[in-house]
Amino acid sequence: MQGLTVYEPFRSVFYAPQFVTLYGGHFAAEGLDVEVRTSGGGMTTTGALLDGTAHICLGGIMRSLDLADRGQPFLPHFAEVNSRNGFFLLSRRPRPSFAWADLAGRTLLGFAEAPTPWQCLLTVLRRHGVDPASVRIERTLPAAEAVAAFRADRADFLEAGQPVTEQLLDAGEAHLVASMGEATGPVPFSSYMTTGRFLREQRDTLVRFTRALYRAQRWMAGASADAIAALIAPAFPDIAPDVRLRAVARYLGQSTWARQPVLTIGGYGYLQQILLDGGFIRHRHRYEDLIDDAIAREVVETP
Repeated sequence: MQGLTVYEPFRSVFYAPQFVTLYGGHFAAEGLDVEVRTSGGGMTTTGALLDGTAHICLGGIMRSLDLADRGQPFLPHFAEVNSRNGFFLLSRRPRPSFAWADLAGRTLLGFAEAPTPWQCLLTVLRRHGVDPASVRIERTLPAAEAVAAFRADRADFLEAGQPVTEQLLDAGEAHLVASMGEATGPVPFSSYMTTGRFLREQRDTLVRFTRALYRAQRWMAGASADAIAALIAPAFPDIAPDVRLRAVARYLGQSTWARQPVLTIGGYGYLQQILLDGGFIRHRHRYEDLIDDAIAREVVETP
């Protein structure tokens, strides 16, 4: 078995395909002994790649775009995992006739740990004719503190992932007003990346890794929420089974997870435009520099 270290930015049901691949035995079937580590303690996913701690990382293309924008080494992405935004917009009070204009003059607590949810929100607001400057978007609080502030009525809205969304809804402490996955539309939100050197020198390893992922993706495309939730349970011992199931069902219902690993130029272009419009990056970067689609295409096209 070949050992591989994979870093994830945070532990989330959003990354279910990774754990279906792991606990479904698909990595092992390809001769890969994969250890998943969660970033923290000052170690980021890109930092882990650049210093050699990780072989592969799961995260947003925006990480590589940010590095490229600052003249840093290219970290190419080679396999798509999430095809939609995994966050939800919650309100402290019921809003059965919610419109995006309702956010004007209100306070919204955003996800501080990553910029892509915020950047997508800005795009959605502009698309619906709402000036983002008219919304008080607060992104300084870590996720747990943002939830506490929301519960304490220090904000009108909260942008949250899972399982926080299900937990707040179940407790009657929030009301779902919008799925950011549906509002943003299809976008390559998360994918696997590596270094240029590993891509060149360990291509066969990445083919096997991607083949394992694709096998898991095909299984998930026909699996029930119950089956997926049960399989990934070992990765989420602190989440109640019913909450885990509802989180999986909600993600499954909005086609959150990619059904195949190919990162398309159209999806890349849409995400890059979101980040340009939001001012997160200042320059356009070539698809060919930050995306390697050859491995995924080989895997998908080989019977």
